[in-house]
Amino acid sequence: RKKKAVAFFHPFARDGGGGERVLWCAVQAVQAEHPNARVHLYSGDDASAEELQKRALEVFGVEIQRPVHLVRMKLRFLVQAETYPRLTMIGQAVGSILLGLEAILKLTPAVFIDTSGYAFAYPIAKLAGSKVVAYVHYPTISTDMLARVRQRRNMYNNDEGVSGSAWKSGIKVLYYRCFAALYGLVGRCADVTMVNSTWTRNHIAQLWANNGVHIVYPPCDTCKLNNIDLDRPRELEIISIAQFRPEKDHKLQIESFAHALSKVTKTPDMKHLSNMRLRLVGSCRNAADEARVKDLRLLSKKLGIEHHVHFSVGISYTELVEHLGTAICGIHTMVDEHFGIGVVEYMAAGTIPIAHGSGGPLTDIVVPHNGTRTGFLATTLEEYSTAMLEVLSMSVSARRAMGKAARAHASTFSTDRFLASFTAALDPTLSPVLAT
Repeated sequence: RKKKAVAFFHPFARDGGGGERVLWCAVQAVQAEHPNARVHLYSGDDASAEELQKRALEVFGVEIQRPVHLVRMKLRFLVQAETYPRLTMIGQAVGSILLGLEAILKLTPAVFIDTSGYAFAYPIAKLAGSKVVAYVHYPTISTDMLARVRQRRNMYNNDEGVSGSAWKSGIKVLYYRCFAALYGLVGRCADVTMVNSTWTRNHIAQLWANNGVHIVYPPCDTCKLNNIDLDRPRELEIISIAQFRPEKDHKLQIESFAHALSKVTKTPDMKHLSNMRLRLVGSCRNAADEARVKDLRLLSKKLGIEHHVHFSVGISYTELVEHLGTAICGIHTMVDEHFGIGVVEYMAAGTIPIAHGSGGPLTDIVVPHNGTRTGFLATTLEEYSTAMLEVLSMSVSARRAMGKAARAHASTFSTDRFLASFTAALDPTLSPVLAT
């Protein structure tokens, strides 16, 4: 075991999501507080450590001061969902055990920090003598997931073949319960557990029987976005920031926008909104995501709104900031989003959020600030389309007041707050280990 080694377990280190920002800010926190620590990164990407650090700066504005040593993983495919068309969770769980074993055999660190949510790797690191630290973005399984299967609701992770059958749903509930029990056992191997929201804490505390869970809100670049002038002229644009993953439900965004636009064309008093547009900003992890973007383009064309819907795929952070400063409101449609960094970015930019009324946006983010409303919550197509038109029709002064309150609340989720909270949670475990 390497005494001064602190290793981050993050097999997909350039997936472009909020988890990648957490990774690099966590690395930054460890290096700042413990200059003697030798930081390693377990990753399956074909990029070099220098390229990954350069990407952290270019995409997220996170500068890593000292070198990070790459431990390249060859078995990453074992944790990819597409490897397991059926029994995906258990397949990925077994895959993460094997990937964790590969990681520990290549490097056994003093402290093993998982920032990707592969809890089934924890016993491997624990048995090897490493201290295990978990930063959980979302529980692999939750009581909400169980409830949806019991209710036989058709969703991206509960297809019609199962939801339409009582006996298949019964078997899946049993499968989920067994998995939840195993997930709880491996989760208890963590010496330090951090989560990104109240919603995640409630689930992890229950599943892992852990009352010592730290809420460490993820780092959002509120600093740069705070520089956007609230009095800056805005365009009739609704922006969406989300990877093109199925659970983000871009389809609902496009359909809600189309419904709102149809109301505009039928209502003479709304003619001034006829040039409204929707901009979808996000990255693609793989070919499946790229195919999803193609399908979304086809949907826009089918609905006759292709000239109103713009796709900005894989753009730079500088371009993202510019778009946030241009749009009037931002849309978010994921059910039970564990946190919602994109929603916070809307608020920090003074862009009015319209978020799904569940998960982190409901419990932590789109909440009143000193009694002033900070945005809108919706769950249905009708609610989203109504909210879009309400925000776009607001007076400049009313929108500015809401944007100001939203920005003030977004400061709760700043990078500085993350660095301080992450360090406070980690230090009691990390400092004694590095001192030996």
